Amino acid sequence: MASAPLALSVPEEWSTRVRIRDDARGLQREIECRPEAVKPLCSWVIQTIGYAFAGLIVEEAGEWRLRYAFYSTEAPSAWIYIVAHAPHAQTRFSSITEVIHAADWHEREAEDLFGLVFEGHPRLGDFVLHDDAWQEGLAPMRKNFDGRRPPPLRMPNPDWRPRRIVSAPGAFGMPVGPVYSAVTESAHFLLETVGEDVIRALPRFFYKYRAVEKVAEGRRADDALLLAERINGLTAFAHGLAYAQALETIGGIEVPPRAATLRVFLAELERLRHHVGAIAELCESTALVVATSQAAILEEELLRLSGALTGHRYLFGLATAGGLTRDLPDAEVAAAAVRARDIVKRLDRLERRLVRTSSFLDRLEEVGIVTEAEARAFGLVGPIARASAVSRDLRAIQPYGAYRDYVFEVPREAEGDGYARLRVLFAEARQSLRLMIQALDRLATGPVRSADAAPIAGAALGWTEAPLGAAFHWVRVDEQGRILRYRIIPPSFVNWHAFHLAAEAFAFQDFPIILATFGLSVSENDR
Repeated sequence: MASAPLALSVPEEWSTRVRIRDDARGLQREIECRPEAVKPLCSWVIQTIGYAFAGLIVEEAGEWRLRYAFYSTEAPSAWIYIVAHAPHAQTRFSSITEVIHAADWHEREAEDLFGLVFEGHPRLGDFVLHDDAWQEGLAPMRKNFDGRRPPPLRMPNPDWRPRRIVSAPGAFGMPVGPVYSAVTESAHFLLETVGEDVIRALPRFFYKYRAVEKVAEGRRADDALLLAERINGLTAFAHGLAYAQALETIGGIEVPPRAATLRVFLAELERLRHHVGAIAELCESTALVVATSQAAILEEELLRLSGALTGHRYLFGLATAGGLTRDLPDAEVAAAAVRARDIVKRLDRLERRLVRTSSFLDRLEEVGIVTEAEARAFGLVGPIARASAVSRDLRAIQPYGAYRDYVFEVPREAEGDGYARLRVLFAEARQSLRLMIQALDRLATGPVRSADAAPIAGAALGWTEAPLGAAFHWVRVDEQGRILRYRIIPPSFVNWHAFHLAAEAFAFQDFPIILATFGLSVSENDR
């Protein structure tokens, strides 16, 4: 899906100790190595080549394969995978968090789910599987773990206590969650302080860990599409599309031009609706009742528009390997674009009112700051990264589908505060409308789904720029088209890692507003 082959070689000192394999199109380079070479090679890819870390993919197939994925952030170029092989009996590896801090949660997750130990990591355990609910060493993602049956013996740690960092006289911790009213998912935040400002914010997630990757194993690849869409119901189309593109890469499936164009239209419709909903929640967090209602009305209109056009308010059941499950009449697509244009005009009016409301700006400006250096160190993605001057957008730097032929801007702000994140949401909503109109003008006649291809064994990564940021879906299938390994790296998993940066050094009353400016999904994280 990238558009330029890779022209580089590994450092000379490693050239005789690695095996380099390029795919037929030169759009992907695998550097196979022994585990001890992983850390210096990862450092080389990040610091010398300037690539970004996409994630860690652990595979168990008679041996361990640890795949570290990297992508270019400057221009479309080939992906780099550093792949370490090790005997199955080996479960200890060197941590790369010293050179790539963004790998922190990836290694913690692999330790909890696969039982691997990353030596040198500052803190392992009590992550996905909470120590007060599950015993150590369970390793539910191992092949010998039967996910259809509950563990025969459940032995949590009776001595577990919440983690504390602040120990000064008078220090106390204020718990937020994990139980909330309404539809808010379960997440816990321990805010530590000795006064009114948060000194440390310690998040705890995975109260409703769904083990989607384990559930998918053994299923037919097309059946698992239902799981991909349900990782985050608010961004179902983006996740379904990333999964479908992985299958298309494995099978060499060409998507018909009409389907590729409609995919752009639907993806941007989803982004527009998502961002309007995020703006409504942000207004609600600052107690602007009228503005909240106005934004919520626009979100509801976009939901109705989506339902009328596609049959589902959240665009479920549309993406599939080879295109789309159904065609959309040209006249109805055009009517949807006209309606979306009207909604964006009203959204612009709301923005003008908000930026003239001093009491609103006081709650956002210079509050919840994430610096550019922090955003890069934590590998942030999506609107949150772009509000901190990190303008990564996979539609531009790793274009997929029809996006390489479209013209749009990637909004970027530099302050990294709540107001910058709000401005990015408004600007991206306008760009989504711009892309929808371009898609409407490029609609061609023809089918919306290629003929079904025979199952082919293989593995591939599919990606999209979901409304919350970069979403990666790694899929490996066997000759019968059944899933051997499914790895999901959603944007919320990446961005929650850095949320504490925004919450710390600000007052307790700022916490719910900062939370709203991030607008992340707990359920997507608890996949």
